[in-house]
Amino acid sequence: MPTNPQFPTPIHQQAAEEIGHFARTLPVHAVLLVNSCARGVATAQSDLDIALLIDPKLPASERQQLDRAWSERYQNVPIFRELEQLGRFSCVHLDFFDGQWTPEVWDDGGGPDAFEIEIGNCIAHSAPLWEGSRMFADLRARWLPYYGDELRKARLKMVIDACLLDFERIPFLVARGLIFYAFDRLYHAFQEFLQALFIAHRIYPIAYNKWIREQVEDWLGLPALYSELPYVLEVGRLQPEELVEKAEYLRRLLATWVMPKLG
Repeated sequence: MPTNPQFPTPIHQQAAEEIGHFARTLPVHAVLLVNSCARGVATAQSDLDIALLIDPKLPASERQQLDRAWSERYQNVPIFRELEQLGRFSCVHLDFFDGQWTPEVWDDGGGPDAFEIEIGNCIAHSAPLWEGSRMFADLRARWLPYYGDELRKARLKMVIDACLLDFERIPFLVARGLIFYAFDRLYHAFQEFLQALFIAHRIYPIAYNKWIREQVEDWLGLPALYSELPYVLEVGRLQPEELVEKAEYLRRLLATWVMPKLG
């Protein structure tokens, strides 16, 4: 998914430049702009989200030193205070990552997990601000346009099975009077549905709890599906029969939009 990096204010840009200068003094291979700024949809009150790529062989003690160095830098550089003054939630979110992602095997608690999301945010939908080696380019070559088909099929089946299990749980929980837990499983099933949908279409997502319309309509090209999604979570007074009906509705969406791509 192409990115269109755009800083919403000069302060965001100056803060990013300061992080770039900081990163060049460290064993960092790339500085990546991620999330809303990377996609050109940030506002003046948005966070500045940055990911710093480090060597996976870096010892844990040195990783801790990086965290301490960043904490000290963040506290002592004025531009970060200016960023915080822009809004209640405007600040820098900075993460170190090494590009080593291992897919999970779920237990019967299901998902979703962050495997595709982390690759999406750090690799597919990020905007490099600086690269000190070929490490980021190598990661893009490895993970894009999508990971291997054997893994894709295995993960798609795992996510679908978890989603179907949640559909079975909901009437059972309702019958026991566990209404809030039934709603919790409905929301898990909703996010598992989204995870399965993205895996089925070989597109990396950025989240399963926000930017849903942008991702489903624009990235997947499925406006007809998006028009049906809000109904799944439009629950009135947590009535038992309503939760069961919503689960069946989502089951039908899974059968229509995801299951045909399992083979």
